[in-house]
Formats: sequence, structure tokens, C-alpha cells
Amino acid sequence: MRRDWLSTAGLICAAAAAGWAGWSGNVLLLPLSAAFPALWSLAKTRATAAAVSAAYFLSASRGLPQGVATFYASDILPGLLLWLAASSAFVVVHAALWSRRQGWLPLRYLAASVLMAIPPFGILGWAHPWTAAGVLFPGSGWVGLVAMAAGLAVLTTRLRPAAAFALAGIWLWSAASWTAPTVSPAWHAVDLPLGATLGRTSDLARHRDLAATARTVARAHGDIVVLPESALGFLTPTVQRFWQRELIGTGLTIVAGAAVVNDTGYDNVVVAVSEAKSSVIYRERMPVPGSMWQPWPGLIGGSGGAKAHFFSNPVVEVAGARVAPLICYEQLIGWPILQSMLHDPDLIVAIGNGWWTSGTSIVDIQRASAAAWARLFGMPLIISFNT
Repeated sequence: MRRDWLSTAGLICAAAAAGWAGWSGNVLLLPLSAAFPALWSLAKTRATAAAVSAAYFLSASRGLPQGVATFYASDILPGLLLWLAASSAFVVVHAALWSRRQGWLPLRYLAASVLMAIPPFGILGWAHPWTAAGVLFPGSGWVGLVAMAAGLAVLTTRLRPAAAFALAGIWLWSAASWTAPTVSPAWHAVDLPLGATLGRTSDLARHRDLAATARTVARAHGDIVVLPESALGFLTPTVQRFWQRELIGTGLTIVAGAAVVNDTGYDNVVVAVSEAKSSVIYRERMPVPGSMWQPWPGLIGGSGGAKAHFFSNPVVEVAGARVAPLICYEQLIGWPILQSMLHDPDLIVAIGNGWWTSGTSIVDIQRASAAAWARLFGMPLIISFNT
């Protein structure tokens, strides 16, 4: 009995360590998340499998309680409750698919991985070990993703020592030759340190400052400057006309985040503005559940919150380039980027407004995740954040 207790405690601690280190915000440490399926498969009971799953997920998402407290200017309790609620999908899926029959574990783990990569469970599919494919198999695209999925499945079998040794060797080789995603020379990302004021303070002076910043970073006629999520605040005809006037004679295109209010709430969007036109080019597929996406008012005839456009607009066109856009939360889950890659884009544009993550590693994790996916598919990556 004592040996079983120690074994269970060891698995839980190891899973927590894998979640903590793998999702530290360092892209090269993402392969440590591959330890999770091996630890999950070593559980002797379903309860232990659930505990291992919870330890991994809660450790990987440890920044959530502090981030929620900052976002709502509240104490830590609401963040802790949301943290536990967010883990429920991951824990339930992996506990339900665990089996005492070792021969079935690879297929069951593969099924769990797929479920956590697509809606509805994929809505909370953070810390997915598939993300590490970009570190282990850079440039290999879908073949690399399949290889990653297969390697993780083998880690749940008796061949796990050989699989772990092979993946570790690939990891060391990849880390030694790692290069960051390329950046298209015509695209310029702007990071802003404006905190909670971005998107909430949208007076004329703020827009003039942002326009001046965009003109400063551009180097040539025809360049595209990317500003973070919420940079333009609430999008109105007045805001659009102002930006078009600011761009007269520059030849620039501004790609920036904004919000569009509608009868049922609002859309979190990406806008492309040039002197010739201004238009919404992307509506967020998956806003942050709870704080932004709130489906429950619609069930009782109410309104409010950001709309989730799920599988809409996976690729958009900007200045002749096919772009895969990712807004904030979409960088933490798998299916938006995978859906976009099915449409063969030319580059990935990832924007976010991470002021509320101060003191956590959430923005670093978003950047690492976006970089891993970009490297897997050999895509240029443009990242713009406000903190």
C-alpha cells in the first residue's frame, strides 16, 4: 500500500513538473510536455490518471488565477475557481479514456489528443503536447504533426523507454540547430507598453500617437505595420476615416486589432487600413471563454460578450498575401492554427493584449506556442503584443 501511494505521488509530482517546465514560455522546453502521456499511461487506477492529468494541466496553466485577479481587479478566489473549472475538460477526457488494458492505451491517448484539439473540448485545449512538434520536427508540416502524435502514442506503451530516448535525441539535435521563425521584410510588428489603457482610452491623441509610431517603424512604400489586439479600440466610421487620412501619401497598410459592437454583443476583429480603404478582415474564431465569450446570455434571450466565429475566416488577404490570423487566446489552443494551415497561408500574424498577464508567463507561452506552430509549417511569423 505504501509503495502504491509513493508511486502515485511520484507520478503526480512528475506531471506537475512536466507542465511547469514544458509551458514555461521557453519554446525549446515545449518537448518536456511529451512526458505527460507516459506518466498518464503509468497510472494504476482511473483516479490516479485523473490526478496526473489535473497536475499537468493546472501546472501548465498556473498563470490563470493571477491573470484573472488582475483582469477583474479582484482577489485571487475567482481566478482559482476559473482555473479549476478550466481544467475540467482536460481531466474528464483523459480520465474517461484511460484504461487498465495497456494494449488500448495508445489509441485511447490518440483519441484524447484529438478531442482536446477540436471543439467542444478543444475550446479549453491549452497545453497540448502536439505543440512541441514545431520544436522536434521544424519545417515538416503535417508529416511532423503525425510523427509527433505517433511518438506520444508510443510513449504510452511498453516501448516508452525507446520512444523517450529517440525523442530526446531529436530534441537535442533540433535545439542545437534551432532558428526562430522568419520575418517577412515588408511586415513590421509593433509591441506596445500601454497596459490596460489600450482599447479603453481611444481619444484622438492616442490614435495620433499610434499612427506616428506606425509611420516611424515602416521602412518603405508598401510596407505593412501590425499593431496589437484592441489597438484601435471600438471601430467607428470616424476612427476609420481618421486612419485613412493619417496614411495619405505613405503607401502603408495598418493591420490592427479593434472591436465592432453589434446587436448581440461585439466582435473582436482585425482591421486592415490604407489610404484607399478600411475594412474588417478577420473576426476572432475563439475569444477567451468566460471573460469575453459568454454563450449563456444567448440561451436565455440576453446579449453581451464577444461572438465566437469558430470556423470562419481561417485565412484572409492583406496586401496580396494570404494571412493566418491569431488573436490572443487562439495562440494557446490548437484548432485555429491547424484549420488555417489547411488553407495554405503565406504567413501567420499573431496579435494580443496581455496587460492583465503581468507577473505571469502567459504572454511568453503565447509567443512560444505561436513560434512552435510557425516553425512546424515553415511559416513567417509576425507577433504584436501590448503589455
